Amino acid sequence: MAPSGTPRGGPPLTEEAAEDLLRCICFKTGPPRTVGAELEWLVHDLRDPREPVPPARLTAALDSLRSLPLVSALTFEPGGQLELSSQPAGSLMECLDSLASDLVAVRAALAPLGLTLSGYGVDPWHAPRERVLREPRYDAMETALGRTGPGGRAMMCESASVQVCLDAGYEEPGPLGHLRRWELAHLLGAVLVAAFANSPQHGGRRTGWRSTRQALWAGLDPRRTLAPPADREPRARWAAHVLDTPVLCVRAEEGPWLVPEGLTFREWLRTGLPRPADADDLRYHMTTLFPPVRPRGHLELRMIDAQPGADGWMVPVALATAVFEDPEAAEAAHRAVRPLAELAGPEPAPRNPLWTRAARDGLADPALHAAALEVFAAAGPALRRIGAKEPVRRAVDAFRERYVEPGGCPGVELEVSAP
Repeated sequence: MAPSGTPRGGPPLTEEAAEDLLRCICFKTGPPRTVGAELEWLVHDLRDPREPVPPARLTAALDSLRSLPLVSALTFEPGGQLELSSQPAGSLMECLDSLASDLVAVRAALAPLGLTLSGYGVDPWHAPRERVLREPRYDAMETALGRTGPGGRAMMCESASVQVCLDAGYEEPGPLGHLRRWELAHLLGAVLVAAFANSPQHGGRRTGWRSTRQALWAGLDPRRTLAPPADREPRARWAAHVLDTPVLCVRAEEGPWLVPEGLTFREWLRTGLPRPADADDLRYHMTTLFPPVRPRGHLELRMIDAQPGADGWMVPVALATAVFEDPEAAEAAHRAVRPLAELAGPEPAPRNPLWTRAARDGLADPALHAAALEVFAAAGPALRRIGAKEPVRRAVDAFRERYVEPGGCPGVELEVSAP
């Protein structure tokens, strides 16, 4: 999530100028060259992760990390989750090595404080978690998302993910073209949900979902977490989607931020109320939209649960990078997931039947299992071609053998141990 901010007082924005700005900044095309990742972690007691960590202890520990000399950006989520965001890297290994080094430093700093990082899509034991960040953005978000039920607070305070950031691709058609990559992201996204589902338990109880985190996202605000319909060129469709999504908040220099109900950004532009909107307001509004694939110049894949173990996060980052960056793997992955479009139907992700099956059943679903097997098969040789080191390739192979081939996912093991 983006940090809080206040208006810069730029000139009022027109509806036409807003559409032009969105088309320019959300899909920046060119040769795919960079990759990035954002890793969210729950922070648990080192000796017993089932023991709640008091907010004061958590806040003091997180504050002590701010002076660490990290390459990645270190931020915190409302419930005290820790997030490391890599710099745009010129290769998969540059991205992985940089994040791995920073994680070593963070874990070393937390261990003497009796705390550790845990990789789960939602907190298996602690719900509800108390919000530890008290900022206008999160006050407004809790109010707005709370209108649709308790899922908003759970998403803010009790969830964690692995997010992969990849270039939008070429303007021209082809396996690395932005149109193909946009389509691939929304079909492959369901496979990623299913294969890496790691949140079958929440607050000490089984939920009936392999990815409770994805189920929470799908149950939030009826517009804010949806992908745009796929029946138009993505720039135009995304621009319309952004403008027609209700505003989460109107920032203020002082005092609480206004949380209007049902005011779309387009209506805000047309009426100029409660104050005229400017370009910075539009950029901020985009940070309050949480679709499974968010175009921010690059493509941000947001659907993957946080992964167990010290290095489990590397597998989804490596897999996604391989099938997006290697042309041969991109073609094979597209062939593998294209049949899933019929299961998805006309409804946008993540509320269509395909994504529901991915979150509920994981790779126990036969169609998703078949697609996952082909995607992992394509990724294996592609990882070698894009320069992945042998330990990374072995990790992806081990994940395939342990989870994908038998139709499982990391959450199955947690599910078995749940009461």
